[in-house]
Amino acid sequence: MRQRRAIWLLGLAALAGFTALTQPGYAKQLTEPVEISSFSGAYLAARTAEADDDLDSAIAYYKRALAFDPEDAALQQSLMLALIAQGRFDESLPYAEMLKTVPDVERFSRLALAVDTFRKKDYEGAEKWLKLALESDLDRLITGVMTAWAKQGEGKAGDGLRFLDKLEGPEWYELFKTYHRALIAETAGQKDKADEIYRATIDNLGAGSAAPETWMRAAESYAGFLARTGKKTEALAILDRADEFAPGKLPIASLREKITKGEKIGPLVANPQDGAAEILLNLSTALNRGGGEPFVRLYLQYALALKPESDELLVQLAAIAEQQQNGEEAIALYRRVPAASPLKRLSELQLGLNLADLKRHDEAIKHLKALVDANPDDMRGYLALGGVYASTDNYRASADVYDKAVSVLKTPTNTNWNVFYQRGIAYERLKEWPKAEPNFREALKLFPNQPQVLNYLGYSWVDMNMNLEEGLGMIKQAADLRPSDGYIIDSLGWAYYRLGKFEDAVRELERAVSLKPDDPVLNDHLGDAYWRVGRKLEATFQWSHARDMKPEPKILADVEQKLAKGLPDLPEKPTALEAPAKPISVKPAAPAQDSQKKSELETPAVEPAAQVIPAAYKVQRGQSLWSIANDVLGNGDRYREILDLNPQLRGDPARLAPGQELQLPGK
Repeated sequence: MRQRRAIWLLGLAALAGFTALTQPGYAKQLTEPVEISSFSGAYLAARTAEADDDLDSAIAYYKRALAFDPEDAALQQSLMLALIAQGRFDESLPYAEMLKTVPDVERFSRLALAVDTFRKKDYEGAEKWLKLALESDLDRLITGVMTAWAKQGEGKAGDGLRFLDKLEGPEWYELFKTYHRALIAETAGQKDKADEIYRATIDNLGAGSAAPETWMRAAESYAGFLARTGKKTEALAILDRADEFAPGKLPIASLREKITKGEKIGPLVANPQDGAAEILLNLSTALNRGGGEPFVRLYLQYALALKPESDELLVQLAAIAEQQQNGEEAIALYRRVPAASPLKRLSELQLGLNLADLKRHDEAIKHLKALVDANPDDMRGYLALGGVYASTDNYRASADVYDKAVSVLKTPTNTNWNVFYQRGIAYERLKEWPKAEPNFREALKLFPNQPQVLNYLGYSWVDMNMNLEEGLGMIKQAADLRPSDGYIIDSLGWAYYRLGKFEDAVRELERAVSLKPDDPVLNDHLGDAYWRVGRKLEATFQWSHARDMKPEPKILADVEQKLAKGLPDLPEKPTALEAPAKPISVKPAAPAQDSQKKSELETPAVEPAAQVIPAAYKVQRGQSLWSIANDVLGNGDRYREILDLNPQLRGDPARLAPGQELQLPGK
């Protein structure tokens, strides 16, 4: 199938460099708990609420359970962790105090008490709480770096640096140790030492590839340090290296602009509290690789208790809320990002997308339109707005938004491929293939071998029974580039199915379903392939599975029809799907040269080279209106002239039949 559309069209947070909730006002609305009259009832209700990510209800039920058994350490632990995860840090402290000597939970209880003493600038007390009886490698790094910061807070920066030097652990410790040694040296005023350690940190690209967000934070901090010491050229050179390492990060772009303008640059980490929050942030971004969201959320909330206005922490927590499908929480977190932050516009865009995810589409559209109007040169706004229209199946409005975006682009670059890709999708959904195809080609011209575009264009061709071999080749290439993408692998399997290569189809569709088992369309496709190879019982099982997943109405109707009657027999004679003729190759559109043209789809017709153009033309297998115009008339954009001469195609110009005769324009 074509790549599934999601509202998060851009991975907007990724473009920004990502992956004290002391008031829980952003949380789900807490309803009055059902009256519970037993310990077991309260405990089970708490566990159920926690499993549903309804932490406020879980907290209420845990408190109710503790009323029956106030000394239950396991309940105290669950309540403490729920309070921290929900941003109710101060409420968690009495439970942390109760659990401070329980080895199995001290990694959380004593860390909470250490955070509290950091907030009070009681650094000697913090060192006491950072001594654990049981430590994993992760715990040792957290407590070690925070202990070094506590020593710096006591005025013993040298002791802190030596403590980190001696901190032993796995190889992956190195980047975090050197980065925080540089920060401690800088805050202690040891400029030469800080410069030396920063440079060693930035030169360690191998460690940076394992923890890229931390390496980028180090680069940002070092560039700011160099700018403050009057080394503007060197600072910009560090930002150049950061752009090479991970292009397009908003904090880096913002810092570059400030340095270029000569604005005052504050330190990324200014004091021991910031340093303690920084190591928690660094490890959270390194750990957030999918599936660990609740664990990462805890560390981010510890950090936010230390640094309540941190834009980076707020955006990271909002991203976790999105991963846990809690849009209301994400919206409230994005609203808290300071107006002066370089991440503020990103936050506003994500806020609009979350409104759409919550089916508040009118609010989302109004919000995103305002953002587009405020900054018409920012393509992310158009992509977000167009994506919201598409999520409501309003592809005409979506296409109009992308048309406007293209009209703003003077000279598209490789970063603009997604604008053309999304516009191509909108026109394809509108059944305006002659407009869709050039957009996919333009996207590939800007970003060759982009797997999503290869997959969508290749699948579209196969689905329309045109350019079959070229389409299959594109899908294979996309599958090679994204071997773990279930949707792309499904496209490959379905292409084989369309070509009558049913055994190949079964192989790839089984692989697709193993990668994405919860998608009804993939299961439906696998059922079709099983039927064609004679595995009819397994086909029925797959269709039943697809039906039970509650697919869209049209898919559901098709599945129920197949469950009742199976698939019809194949024609005895080879069909175009089973034995396709070699398609006529479609030449890529020539790049537009006039920078003033409104869009590549509005290019004026170009006079073809002198030749005799037939008044009537017989369609050959695999051709589209655009390819006919390109091959015969010399310019694919002249497909409009063909449409004008053949009004019968205006209802659905994509469905051309081999042998069909078309009227073509003259010279």
